[in-house]
Parts: sequence; structure tokens; C-alpha cells
Amino acid sequence: MNWFLLASYYWLGNTVTFVNKQKLPIGRSIIFMANHQSTYDIPPLIWYLRKYHAKFISKIELAKGIPSISFNLQHGGGANIDRKDSRQAISELVKLGTRMKENNWSVVIFPEGTRSKDGQVKMFQGGGIGALLKKCPDALIVPVAISNSWKVIRWGNYPLSTFIPMHWEVLEPIEPGDIPANDLALMAENRIKECLKQD
Repeated sequence: MNWFLLASYYWLGNTVTFVNKQKLPIGRSIIFMANHQSTYDIPPLIWYLRKYHAKFISKIELAKGIPSISFNLQHGGGANIDRKDSRQAISELVKLGTRMKENNWSVVIFPEGTRSKDGQVKMFQGGGIGALLKKCPDALIVPVAISNSWKVIRWGNYPLSTFIPMHWEVLEPIEPGDIPANDLALMAENRIKECLKQD
């Protein structure tokens, strides 16, 4: 399904470039930390990172009423969090961290908490990765820089923009060790900003 979703980007003349020059380990949990620009960020991440069995953290509203997507969110092993209920959100993240450790799963997290409507990277929050690392402390942190996907929906969902060169790049991994979660979030944020040439 995600291959077809990815292919649909090209119907409007938009292009997808996914660059991964990193030698990431197989059989070790990875926390992919990406900036978030639009819903168009997600299918390329699922498709190109599929060998790492990456799960997603999504808002709980998406787990109902969306054909195929809601079913996957309910049964795929990720975490569906209620952003209005911090206790529920942390509980779901801790459960996901446990599943990561037990199954060597990876996860994609958008630490900004919401999408950037103009492509500017917002401050990364460390709470999510902190909860995951409590249960899966050996996970590797891998930043992913996303650019230009926001331009596809700059006018909203209709009309979609055309001929946008969208770009994803997997950046150098970070060994978490004993580094505090907020510091890890800042390191990932700065690497992404550097890649995107943002201050």
C-alpha cells in the first residue's frame, strides 16, 4: 500500500529522493527522529525504512475511521496517544518501548509534536524518546531530515501543489549512552537543522 501511496506522489509531477548513506544495524532497535512537515512525510519513511520494522507514534484520533490506516494503527504494534492525556500518552510510549526491546523493533517519532506549516524545524521535545529509552535503553538514535513536503499542501489539501522535489535524508546516528533525553532531542534537532541549513 505504501509503495502505491509513494507512486501517487509522481502523478502531480512531485518527486521523492530518499538518501540513506548510513550503515545502520539490523536486529537492533532504532529510534528514527524526524522533523514533521505534512502527512506526505510518512509513506516514504515506511517504505524505505521497512527492513527496520519501524512503528509509528500517532494521535489516537487517526486510529478510527480511516480505511486501512486506522486498522494498521490499531493492530500494527505502534502507539496511539491522546495528546490531551499525558498519563495515557506516557503509558502507551512505555508499552511501545517494551515491544521494541522484545521484538527488536524500531520506531519513527516526530519530536516537534505537530507539523511545521512552513518547513521551519520547531523545538524537539525529549519526553517521547525518554519514555522509549526507559524500556529500550539500547536503541540507537537516528535523525532524519525532511524537506519540501510541506509545499505540497501549502494551499491545503486542495489544490495540492505540483512539481515539488521532496527530500528525505538519514543522518549520522547518535549513541544515547547516558545522555539525557532532552539533550538527545536537541542533538537530533541541530543535526536536522544543519542538514536543512536552518538556524
